[in-house]
Amino acid sequence: MELSDLLKPEAIRVNTGCTSKKRLMHDVADLAQAAYGIDAGHAFESLLERESLGPTGVGHGVALPHARIAGLETCVGVFMLLEKPIDFESVDRQPVDIVFGLFAPEDAGVEHLKALARVSRLLRDPSVCTKLRANQSVVTLYTILTEEEAMKAA
Repeated sequence: MELSDLLKPEAIRVNTGCTSKKRLMHDVADLAQAAYGIDAGHAFESLLERESLGPTGVGHGVALPHARIAGLETCVGVFMLLEKPIDFESVDRQPVDIVFGLFAPEDAGVEHLKALARVSRLLRDPSVCTKLRANQSVVTLYTILTEEEAMKAA
């Protein structure tokens, strides 16, 4: 599974006004609606429901909020770079500024796990995160996210 299969350029945003975890979840849901037509209210509630099981802040300033959505046919993702890191109750207690939201069909067992693992592997790479944090252009962010996997595959 390639990131380019999960993410399209329209699903990337640099967020300048996010001040809380709840606001971030709203913004992730709104971006999913704008990019993929997912109902923002349902996406928001699903993200909060998943988050209540345990925080999806994986450490080193990265969060991977995810949810299953009824009616969705394939896994899709949204990416946000926050200009100001926020508290996300991450495992390492560090604030978050890189967010990859993942939405999967309700019955997507293995597909959902593979997508989550793919994103997690990429964002655990400190050099990728450094490149992402150094750029504000949506086109550049998309290129970094999708070309890193191509370079590693070569």
